[in-house]
This record gives sequence, structure tokens and C-alpha cells, in this order.
Amino acid sequence: MRSVSARSHFFTRSLAWNAFHRSSPSTSEESEESEAAILEKVMKSRLPSDLMLRCTIIDEQGAVKNISGQFKRSNLCNEHRLNPRDLRKIDSRIPNLVPTILIRKEAILINILHIRALVKADTVVLFDTYGSDDSRLHSVFLYHLEHNLKARGSGAPPYEFRAIESILLSVLSALEAEMVFIRNLVGGLLAELEDDINHDKFKRLLHYSRRLAAFKNRATLVQEALEEVLEQDEDLNAMYLTDKMNGIPRDMHEHDELEVLLEFFSKQVEEIVNEAENIEANVQSTQEIVELILDSNRNALLALDLKVSIGTMGLGSGALVAGLFGMNLQSHMEDMPYAFAAMSVASSAIAALVAWAGLWRLAKIRKVGLTNPQTTKRGTTDSKPRAPWIPLPLRRRNPDGWS
Repeated sequence: MRSVSARSHFFTRSLAWNAFHRSSPSTSEESEESEAAILEKVMKSRLPSDLMLRCTIIDEQGAVKNISGQFKRSNLCNEHRLNPRDLRKIDSRIPNLVPTILIRKEAILINILHIRALVKADTVVLFDTYGSDDSRLHSVFLYHLEHNLKARGSGAPPYEFRAIESILLSVLSALEAEMVFIRNLVGGLLAELEDDINHDKFKRLLHYSRRLAAFKNRATLVQEALEEVLEQDEDLNAMYLTDKMNGIPRDMHEHDELEVLLEFFSKQVEEIVNEAENIEANVQSTQEIVELILDSNRNALLALDLKVSIGTMGLGSGALVAGLFGMNLQSHMEDMPYAFAAMSVASSAIAALVAWAGLWRLAKIRKVGLTNPQTTKRGTTDSKPRAPWIPLPLRRRNPDGWS
């Protein structure tokens, strides 16, 4: 019988294995076909954005030369003497989380938050990828950029510096606006948590915490991008595009004007980062306090449960006496006139004594402190009281030592 069952089991496993091998090629072919279809769809969707760019061009006079014009990436690279890899961060549909400031021979490529621009000595090109939703932000920023580029005078900074100033002002304004919005959201929620704590507010606090962390990360990356440029003297010197176009030689360390400009915006962004860190610290402290409150409430409920259990134990101890006399056995106390009153008083006293002992022990256990100078590690009492700690300059030396 065992041999027959073993043969049948082996036959069943062999059939299942053959069926699996027969079905696996079709399954693998279907998965390969689906992967190929997804890859082809992604490549077709990215093809227009890889070939065409939508740009707004501003000339040397601060006038808009072309609004949302469509240009080929290869033509832009040839016209502005750029490598194709320089425009990858600008024409990508994927949001760029890391801000970059690239300095090239005749241009400066800036990709920070919602602004993607190419700054030259006499031209500013604002990029907008195909299918993106940044056109509204570009239109708002374009007005301020035109106004700043048209402000020409004897003491005005170079063209590229005015463009960089407008770009960084727009970035700073966007960060400040988002900071105010998040601060109002978090502040209002923390004020509500002081009055009432519930599940919905905890979910909102989690959502706001994630949003605050993402904003802090973006602001920190912007600050790091500015500091990275400030640390490189060669990059700072190469950003004087007007002097380079006019053939004016410059020393490697003659970049005070640009350094002051970038340091100003770097400090402003640093203040925003510090404010975000303060709000994040407030959120964390509030979460810790809320956890402490919930733990205290949980401990109070547990203490109430223990008190009820201790009271029940006291009543049970008193009922034990009544149970002993209820066994229908002769105790020679049936004829005593005061036996009932005496046993009732004794039962009540036993119940009260047991309940009091339990509650006293519970109160002693619940009394928790950070330090307990009257007990040692072994649980024995220390007969000698511990002297309070005094700083060394305020102590007084005795023959036996310091007091």
C-alpha cells in the first residue's frame, strides 16, 4: 500500500511539474510583450519633449522677443554653444528635485524650483517643457524680470547679474510664500491639538509633517546650490559674462559684487531653513507631549481598573467569612445572640483592611521619581542622608575632605 501511494504521489508531482514547464514559456512571453509595450509607450510619450522645447526669449533691452516659442534642442545647443547634456535637466518631464547652477563659457544655466533659465550677457531664455503646468509661474515671473532688465543706468549691475537677481528673488518669494502657508497650517493644527486630541487631527499632523519635511529639503538644496557656487572662485569669475564678451580681463578673486549678491540670497534661504527647522521642532515636541498625555490617560485607566480589582478582592475576602458559615456545619455560634452582628463587623473589617492594603501598595508603586535617595540598588534604606551637590568653587574644605 505504501508503494502504491508513493507511486501515485510521484506521478502527481511529475504531472504538475510538466504542466508548469508547459505554461512557463507562455507566461514569460506575455511578460516580455507587456514590458516591451510599456517601454514603447514611454519612449513615444517622451519623444516630443526630447526634441522640442518651449522657450521665452528676452533681448538685451529687456523686451520679450519670443513668447513660448518652439525650438529644437539641437538648434538651441548650436546657437548658444551648449552640449546636449546641459539641457537634460531643463527639458525633462520629471520634476528636478536638486537645484543646479551650471556655469559655461558663454552662458549660465539655472534650474531652481519653478525656474529653468539660460542667462547670457545680452539674452535670457526661459524654458518650459512640453506639457508642463509652469506657464502661469513663468508669466508672473516674466513681468518682474522685464522690469529689472530695463532698469539700465551708469551704476546698474551687468545684464546677467540683474537677471540672476530677478531669478533668485522669484525663488525666494516662492519659498517665503510656501513657508507662510505651511506655518499657518501647522500653527492652526497645533492650537487645535491643545484643546482636543482625536484621530483626524493626528492624520492631518502626519500630512503636514511630511509636507514640512519636503519643503525643508527643497530649501536646503537651494541653499546648498548657492553655497556650492560661492565656494568656487573660478565659477564666480566665469559668471562675469559681460566683461568676458567685451574682452575685459579680470583677476581670479575680483568677484565681490557677485559674491555679495549670492551671499544675500543664501542668508535669506538659510533663515527660511531655520524657520522650517523650528516649526519641525515644535511639531516633534507636540507629538511627544501628546504621547505623554495619552500614556498618562492610559495609566489612569489602568489604575482605575486595578482599584476596582482591589475593591473586588476586598469584598471577596469579606464574603469568605460568610461562605465559611454557610456550609451548614455546626459551629456552636447559632444560639449566640450577638454572633450575626459580630461576624458582620468582622467581615466588613477584613474587606476594608484588604482593600486598604491593596490601595496603599498601589499608591506606593505609582509614586515614581527620577531619583530616590532613600533607597539603594539592593532595596535597603540608607541611614546616612545624602548631602546636596554643590559646585566646587562654593564648597568648603574640612580636615576630613570637601563638604
